[in-house]
Amino acid sequence: MSATATPPPKKVNRIGLEVMGYKGAKSTLCAGCGHNSISERIVECFFEMGISPMRVAKLSGIGCSSKSPAYFLGLSHGFNAVHGRAAAVATGAMLANRNLLGLLVAGDGDTASIGLGQFMHLLRRNLPLIYIIEDNGVYGLTKGQFSATADIGSTLKTGVANDMPPIDCCLLGIEMGATLVARSFSGDKRQLQALLKAAIAHKGLSLIDVISPCVTFNDHLGSTKSYAYMKDHDHLLHEVSFVPAYEDISIEMAEGETRDVELHDGSKIRLKKLDRDYDPTEKLNAIRAIHESAKAREVVTGLLYINPKERNFVELLNLVGEPLATLLESRTRPPKEALAQIMEELR
Repeated sequence: MSATATPPPKKVNRIGLEVMGYKGAKSTLCAGCGHNSISERIVECFFEMGISPMRVAKLSGIGCSSKSPAYFLGLSHGFNAVHGRAAAVATGAMLANRNLLGLLVAGDGDTASIGLGQFMHLLRRNLPLIYIIEDNGVYGLTKGQFSATADIGSTLKTGVANDMPPIDCCLLGIEMGATLVARSFSGDKRQLQALLKAAIAHKGLSLIDVISPCVTFNDHLGSTKSYAYMKDHDHLLHEVSFVPAYEDISIEMAEGETRDVELHDGSKIRLKKLDRDYDPTEKLNAIRAIHESAKAREVVTGLLYINPKERNFVELLNLVGEPLATLLESRTRPPKEALAQIMEELR
């Protein structure tokens, strides 16, 4: 009689959860869609960093990108908002419960077209939130028209060329107040992982514009947001790695080869120099790099800008330590005497 083999122990993270606790429903997006790759990176990063899914609030608007939150962190809180209005819903959620980790996934249409007004105010407030733009340059749910982020000269599958200048969401983020701004490519697993982990640790607004090719409407010759174009025109600012505070590892590097940016919790973003000296804490450097790459018909990726010392919106409002949603009515409603005094003053 043979002995029964002992099954291998299940892999758990530092808070004792298996990776299945971080997954969601089966994707209904097109096979090969870049959005699915982003969902996979989110699952990996939250699992590896040991973030409880129950502490996360997922928010989205309308579009292919806004279906994505169903495919990761199935145990998290979730809210699918109105088209272009996820920023307002996210603001309310973060102010109601400052203990939540907000993760907003939006598309280029949700962000740069119908939602542009709300997006701008989200930026200037520096809300503590991760904002991921799944940027494919087209409106996938309405048959592939150009979005506001489509580049001049990019063509549709029908051959129609775009002659309107694009809105660069990273430029808006840097100028208007986001305190971590990055651009990546859904096909660059290592870079996107490092940037997502940095965004999770960052205490302000983290804006990550991810070029995410639409395999149905925008992955053809002539598209500037296709897999082929990104592989040929991706210009890396630096190699990015992330060292969490609970795994602080020192390594020997030659002088000038690396730069560490420390976040408020002690975690570090480690940037390895490639072909240029680049300081992501200088706002003008970031703006210049984006304009130079656009002129050269390249897509610059990496950590573009970071300011880990800026106060976020919740801190600026001087809110109480407890989440507002948990406060008793006695602490939020003025007593009858105070209301009577106000009415008396108005006589």
